[in-house]
Order: sequence, then structure tokens, then C-alpha cells
Amino acid sequence: MRRALIIFGGLMLAVPGTARAEPGSFFKNMFGGGGGEGGTPSITTPRAQDPDDVYCPPVFVPDGGAAIQAFAGAAGDNRRLRHQIVFGRLSRECKARPDGSVAVRVGVELRALLGPAGAAGRFEAPVTIAVKSNEQPVMSRTHRVAVAVPAGAAQGEATVIENDLVVPADKAIGYDIEVTLAGTPARAKPAARRRKPAPAAAAEPGEAAPGQ
Repeated sequence: MRRALIIFGGLMLAVPGTARAEPGSFFKNMFGGGGGEGGTPSITTPRAQDPDDVYCPPVFVPDGGAAIQAFAGAAGDNRRLRHQIVFGRLSRECKARPDGSVAVRVGVELRALLGPAGAAGRFEAPVTIAVKSNEQPVMSRTHRVAVAVPAGAAQGEATVIENDLVVPADKAIGYDIEVTLAGTPARAKPAARRRKPAPAAAAEPGEAAPGQ
């Protein structure tokens, strides 16, 4: 059964830079944990895998998939930016299953930031969480996540947790975990209708048709 937990909030958070993939305990990372010096979560770095450990790669965000922006007018003019939705923290947990497959859980924190032309409200973004092997999809889920920015605040936060990703045993080593924000696809413009040619005027009685 597909399960996903979405948590909404209006927390005041620091403006993020890039999304961070955090190692260690899943819930510790997602809800206030710390793995680095001074309580700051550390970024996962590649390390040799112990034979008894489960392969569990860091969460990857592809180019162009880390943010969604909405403008009041032409895109690219920061003065007309209404809001942007970006990734905050990213976390994952991988557990071996008896059949050799791997159960993967992924936690994603989203942040909505108001721009100069923005106002408080509720904003939605599609988040796709996928497992890939050799760049080919193995399993993926897409969630429509709402992020609320309350009145008087400049930003808000929401979290989505995907519980049901499974990596088959034959792909349990070397797979990738990918998270992407995607914009709303543009609506296709209706095809221009061709005008039918006007019917030729009927010849008056007694007149010869053209060409006769």
C-alpha cells in the first residue's frame, strides 16, 4: 500500500542555499538532528561500504530540479518575483529485506520564500522522489505538496516523507536516489482553425459560368 506523510507548517527558517543530504538516523536528521560539529548536520560524503552495511547513496537533486519560481509578469525580473519553492534538508534511510531487496525511505523538506511582489498564502509544488539504476527509473512517486506562508511571515515550510520505495535485489548496489521539483507544465495552445474558403457565388440565370 502506498503511504506518504505530509506535514505542514509556517516556521521561520533561514534562507537556504543548496539542499543538504544528511546521513545517519532518518528521523534524527529530518526533525532537528545534528551530525556535524556544533550541532550542524554534516553533508554525506562517499565512503567505503562495509560488507554488512546496506548500500544507501546520498539524495541527488538534478540540475534544474531544485527550485520553482513564480513571477508577476515576465520571468527573470526579481522585482516581480512572487515566491519561490526550494529544497531544505534531504534525508534517506535504507534497510535490507530478507529477499535481498532494499526498502528506501526519503524525507524532503520544502521551503516557500516570498519575493518582493509576493503575499502570504498557500503554494503547491510537485515533488518527485525516485530510485534509479544506470539512470533508468526503478520506482518513483510524485506528491503534490502544499507549503503555507502565514500572514506576517516571509517564508514557510513543509515536509513530505516517502515510505514505499523498494530497490530489487539485482539493483541493490549502485542505485541512485533522486528528488526533483517540477514546474506546472504549460497548457498546450489550441491549434489555429483554418477558415473554410467561401463558396463560389451561384451564376445568375441566363449567365454563363466562368470559363464557358
